[in-house]
Amino acid sequence: MASRRVFLSFLKNKNYWKNPARVLRHGNYLNNYSQAAAIRCLSTSSVCRSESNSDYHTIIKDVETGVGSVQKKEFQAETRMLLDIVAKSLYSEREVFIRELISNASDALEKLRYLTLTGEKLVEADRPLEIHIATDPATNTFIVQDTGVGMTSEEMIENLGTIARSGSKAFLEQLKDKPDAGGVSNIIGQFGVGFYSAFMVADRIDVYSKSSRPDSKGFKWTSDGSGTYEIQEAEGVQPGTKIVIHLKSDAAEFSKDDRVKEVIKRYSNFVGSPIFVNGNQANTVQAVWLMDPKEVTDEMHTDFYRFVANSFDRPRFTLHYKTDAPINVRALLYIPESKPGLFDMSRETETSVSLYCRKVLIKSRADKVLPKWLRFVKGVVDSEDIPLNLSRELLQDGAIIRKLRTVLTNRILRFLNDKANKKPEEYFEFYQDYGLFLKEGIVTGTEQVEKEEIAKLLRYESSGMPPGQKVGLADYCSRLRPGQRDIYYLAAPSRELAESSPYLEALREKDVEVLFCYEPYDELVLLQLRQYDRKNVTSVEKEIRTTKSAGDVDDLGEGSLSKSEIQELTNWLSATLSPKANRVTVTNKLASHPCVVTVEEMGAARHFVKTQFQQIPESQRYQILQPQLEINPR
Repeated sequence: MASRRVFLSFLKNKNYWKNPARVLRHGNYLNNYSQAAAIRCLSTSSVCRSESNSDYHTIIKDVETGVGSVQKKEFQAETRMLLDIVAKSLYSEREVFIRELISNASDALEKLRYLTLTGEKLVEADRPLEIHIATDPATNTFIVQDTGVGMTSEEMIENLGTIARSGSKAFLEQLKDKPDAGGVSNIIGQFGVGFYSAFMVADRIDVYSKSSRPDSKGFKWTSDGSGTYEIQEAEGVQPGTKIVIHLKSDAAEFSKDDRVKEVIKRYSNFVGSPIFVNGNQANTVQAVWLMDPKEVTDEMHTDFYRFVANSFDRPRFTLHYKTDAPINVRALLYIPESKPGLFDMSRETETSVSLYCRKVLIKSRADKVLPKWLRFVKGVVDSEDIPLNLSRELLQDGAIIRKLRTVLTNRILRFLNDKANKKPEEYFEFYQDYGLFLKEGIVTGTEQVEKEEIAKLLRYESSGMPPGQKVGLADYCSRLRPGQRDIYYLAAPSRELAESSPYLEALREKDVEVLFCYEPYDELVLLQLRQYDRKNVTSVEKEIRTTKSAGDVDDLGEGSLSKSEIQELTNWLSATLSPKANRVTVTNKLASHPCVVTVEEMGAARHFVKTQFQQIPESQRYQILQPQLEINPR
């Protein structure tokens, strides 16, 4: 004991640590300090950190020892087979055992917090609610300890000795009829298998736990995952639970704090209680999406956006949203300030929204939560209602996921529409950068209602507005002529060509407004849209084809050919242009142009010509298109 006191006095002197050999030598003199323990002290430099880092804090001590007789028991399930399934087949990545153990520790803290608030008599009830992790490359161990509610020996047998029994779920079942049970909404555990994920990386697991109930004793639970476990009384156990994982040789990466911090940042960064790794807090970013939007500053949004988007720019738009109906959703979504790059344009790019359940990451790139065309949106979605599979890695119940997707998509569209109406200049800048994604949503969408919601955000130049000024479909519809049931558009490479187009003449004379589409894909977008607000979206080229034939036109106008001359000319043109012209007719809708070629669906025909024309024999091309030549008899 004297040598131990001497050693402890040395620990308080930071100069002592400058001689590693002395540390190792002293490790041999102490009953409770092995050489490996001295190496661990040296590797973590806990004392030196306490001298140099005022934030250093740990509760982990190597003082727990089993005492008394050992009870050997078998697991209360299909023992080895089920353990093998959980440890080897259930999880896709071994690193998730850290997420599962932290989630279990978080539940233990929440249980203690709830019992304290409800007036239960507990030991050291005012202790800080914390999770501590220690890694040791020298001994190849990983330790996680919480200050939570702890377990009695009976609870250890029930919760650790029975696979697929969730202590957290049982706790919630006991409280479901209590009026104040809402205080445990942060409980994560569901399936009772998360603890066994540690056997993916463990040769042996030791669990020390002491219940927070008065007069409780500490106990040690040990298993190598072979189907049996041992339990005995233990001394030196603090209230709460401590799990010591003796790692397999191929899992040594988890004895390094950098690797552990990386996993925590990915999966458990937003767990409500502080997580300390080797004495330093690892989860320093707040779960901003769960805060009151009024309390979140622009600086906090910028920092959080950069964290979730892994970017260095700022958010252009921020949507902080929560609802409990028709589904529980807490979302914080951002639209980047920077323009999308070529990689972002690719449909192969994954979505950038992470899915959480009670602040624990379920999927970092949740491709089913938002449609593919909204892949430019960054952020976080948290929902307590999402159905998970046993490993908490995959989503189940397609109906609920589709509902979540619909709720979020509609909210984003409504948000953008509000921006367009209230801050048109800001929205127009967004539209210039991200309008292509909106158009992709219409082309790839299957629901007409959603297409029309997206269509509210489209902007085009118009024959009724000066060059450079763009209008939306709702604005266009507000100026429809009496009796007009169509929204007309004209595809052209530029405004100059659009205004000089023969297809525009007839509608211009009637003072009908026409939208101008300058990009080739714009026409495809409007073809896929088909309708908006119960009005047909119609190409002016299709409208002009509805003209009467020559025999039905009575007033051909001044300076026109006679009907006999028209008949002679159309017969000659038909013979000369056969089989390219399916029909030659007369139109009175042209003023300054001699003729025009029309196809029933000109936009679809142009797309067909660009993509498939060369694959079809020339003799069949015009049979498919059936182009019509319409001549101006004047």
